[in-house]
Amino acid sequence: MSLFSLPEQSDAFLQSMPAAQWLKMYDLLTDVLVWVKDSHSRIQYANRAFLEHTGLGVLEQALGKTDDDFAPRHIARQFLADDQKVLEGEMINDRLEMNVLRSGELHWFTTSKRALFDFDGQRVGTCGISRHLHKTSIMLGPLASIEKPLEHIRRNFTQPIPINALADLCHVSVSALERRFRKALGKTPKQLINQLRLDNARRLLVETDLPVYLVAEQCGFSDANYFSRQFLSEYAESPSSFRQGFR
Repeated sequence: MSLFSLPEQSDAFLQSMPAAQWLKMYDLLTDVLVWVKDSHSRIQYANRAFLEHTGLGVLEQALGKTDDDFAPRHIARQFLADDQKVLEGEMINDRLEMNVLRSGELHWFTTSKRALFDFDGQRVGTCGISRHLHKTSIMLGPLASIEKPLEHIRRNFTQPIPINALADLCHVSVSALERRFRKALGKTPKQLINQLRLDNARRLLVETDLPVYLVAEQCGFSDANYFSRQFLSEYAESPSSFRQGFR
């Protein structure tokens, strides 16, 4: 038997079994959210961890729903925008982001998303996984070297955070800390903090009637004009336009 024939035989073996049988295995991943959506962002499959995280209960209650049906509005808008980007050919790889637990707490997750193709090679949907970093061994990778600064940022990102204070948590220089962040996340500590503050600003713009300058202040921006410029650069619209889009 040729060793090169094994991949073909393995493929035939796997193809001989119903896909639903494989999907059930994802219920064994208690720290990983797994989902499959069609081209309209409607859920076609979700594992148990996803259902528990969203509070949807059982798969039958999730089928056909979109993120608009269960996620906070500002987060749902981001997820739906992600789906369209993936359908257009973009790939999302281990993106670090904060998500809201059912308790209302913010926690770190890493998310990856891919397009799904039919037998003709046409994009017909998306799939993705999201890992809760406080429950998974993924922290043993490059993120382990910046675990303490990440936790400090999570708890204090709306307050002033001197970068040298983050470096002290790891007992390294600022330049060494920035190298660690770039290696693990592809961005500097300052860029990550800025991203989290802007994400939080989107939530406040949707969920409150606070004036824009107060939204900026509560998210850690001391200069409302700087906040507006950063928001426009990140989301291609001003804070006021973003809020008006939900009204």
